Amino acid sequence: MLSLLASPAMAAKTAGTFEAGKGTFLLNGKPFVVKAAEIHYPRIPRPYWEHRIKMCKALGMNTICIYIFWNIHEQKEGQFDWTGNNDVAEFCRLAQKHGMYVIVRPGPYVCAEWEMGGLPWWLLKKKDVKLRTQDPFFMEHVKAFEKEVGKQLAPLTIQNGGPIIMVQVENEYGSYDTNKPYVSEIRDCLRSVGFDKVALFQCDWSSNFEQNALPDLLWTMNFGTGANVLDQFKRVKQLRPDAPLMCSEYWSGWFDGWGTAHQTRPADAMVNGIKTMLENNISFSLYMTHGGTSFGHWAGANNTGFAPDCTSYDYDAPINEQGAATEKYYQLRALLQKYSATKLPAVPKAIPVIAIPEVKFTESAKILCAENLPQSIASYDIEPMEQFDQGYGSIMYSTTLPAAKAGALLQINDMCDYALVYIDGKKVGELYRGNGYETTLRLKQDVKAGAKLDIFIEAMGRINYSKLIHDPKGITKSVELLSNEGAHEVTYNLKDWQIRLFPVSQTGEGLKYSPITEGDDAPAFYRASFTISKVGDTYLDMSTWGKGLVWINGHCLGRFWQVGPQQTLYVPGCWLRKGKNDITVLDITGPSKATVKGLTNPNVSDLHREYLPKDAVKGDALKAALAGRGKSGKTAAVTDGGAGNDAAPGAK
Repeated sequence: MLSLLASPAMAAKTAGTFEAGKGTFLLNGKPFVVKAAEIHYPRIPRPYWEHRIKMCKALGMNTICIYIFWNIHEQKEGQFDWTGNNDVAEFCRLAQKHGMYVIVRPGPYVCAEWEMGGLPWWLLKKKDVKLRTQDPFFMEHVKAFEKEVGKQLAPLTIQNGGPIIMVQVENEYGSYDTNKPYVSEIRDCLRSVGFDKVALFQCDWSSNFEQNALPDLLWTMNFGTGANVLDQFKRVKQLRPDAPLMCSEYWSGWFDGWGTAHQTRPADAMVNGIKTMLENNISFSLYMTHGGTSFGHWAGANNTGFAPDCTSYDYDAPINEQGAATEKYYQLRALLQKYSATKLPAVPKAIPVIAIPEVKFTESAKILCAENLPQSIASYDIEPMEQFDQGYGSIMYSTTLPAAKAGALLQINDMCDYALVYIDGKKVGELYRGNGYETTLRLKQDVKAGAKLDIFIEAMGRINYSKLIHDPKGITKSVELLSNEGAHEVTYNLKDWQIRLFPVSQTGEGLKYSPITEGDDAPAFYRASFTISKVGDTYLDMSTWGKGLVWINGHCLGRFWQVGPQQTLYVPGCWLRKGKNDITVLDITGPSKATVKGLTNPNVSDLHREYLPKDAVKGDALKAALAGRGKSGKTAAVTDGGAGNDAAPGAK
């Protein structure tokens, strides 16, 4: 059995080596099997970093594997933040403090079910940007970011006495494209910023790794529970019979998406796969060992049409979302103990979990009422959110309509992602971009000329996988009204818009609040407070709420949506305080009951697809309705679209 021969804590500030030997990795010249735990620093509150690292150590791991999330460090172009929860260098130093090595995966693309796969939204302000290519604009910003990564982490490579033993070049690029010159340029960039001596590797699937494999990089495979482990390495062993083998992502579970069933994977299959790797001297990184939480707006979306990811990133991992050991943990720990020459550390004590009595909300601030509306911006044409210098949150498009008979179709072309549609202040429908859904609404009543149209759109996570990562928000093409006028079909391409922005950074402060109106479904902030005598982690029950975001004491817990399967939000105890605590909920569709309570266990498997929008015209009905378009119809542009008109849904 191979065990940890030297700890980075013992070797602190002493230069070391890590390299590929014949059939094995060599740490300071001695055979070494990497047993890595993937955890993500942005998905763990900083006060809990050390606890999670110690949990990985007690599991039997010798290495921590991390992505570097570009978009959380450069949220505004040219402004880098490496402080607080973004202080990844301190995270690496904590790993070293506890005798753990570190593998760094600095992208620029990371996937990870993270907003836009880790790429910053502001890249999309350049509409023709070609992401993950040698597009000069893209590469200019990649190199600026990686230079900053190098400043933070290059001093912490093993050659400089730090814990970092490997650095990854790009990420699963074969599932995106074949472009060796691009991958080579990323490699050269990383070498130029200080990673010139540390081992560089590239990961991919066994089915596609040859598409972009560079001869001077280590090759690692990614696969999951249930795969035939030895089959995954057949081709790489043929090409490089003496190279060490590594699974750089062994998937312990899977992620959840809104409106789909909760995902789990069997513990014995995971453990047996790792046993096979250890028996065959194959290194591995367990993705995820602890998934954590995609707090705030950072959850991404899958590329099957559009399938936004849940806030919880529990991943059915051995260490659960709250940081506690699961049955998977103990089964894997028992195996890894057999491959350790010393007794594993004791499992750290679990962080206390508390219940919080029901909290009742009594006041709300409707964000579409005239008194709370933000200033409007005039735009003749439809433009996506990014063109108004907003990355996250919601946006409202307003104009006026021509006269139309009941049955007319309102078609929103390329709507991202969830829309509330109002005519003269009355909600006439909800639309969702999700897989299998359309964004065309049939109007049920006649519309008078000059009627005001408001389309309020909530942006959910940008797609984080495939070429669909180019995913601007709001409305990216046009809004059309298709109306039958006598024997003719007329298509009006609506123009002359007034735009209002609702950034996700807005937390309801400075708005006018009033007593809650029962059954109101208007988008609104709700606020309340509660008092606790002791602090601990808890799970906020959001099952009576519609769709939105929650803040506690200024910390954004993430998204909720009544469709599930996730019905609770994890609240770290380090964000609570003894005494008074403040809670704010933004709900765009309205609660059935404006109360919350803190539970001691999560509810992440309660699916209610009946709450998905049903207003869209879909399938054959839509095809039939659009059948004559472009043949007998004509196109007219509405030019009196409400410039200077500040009325809004709910305005009194």
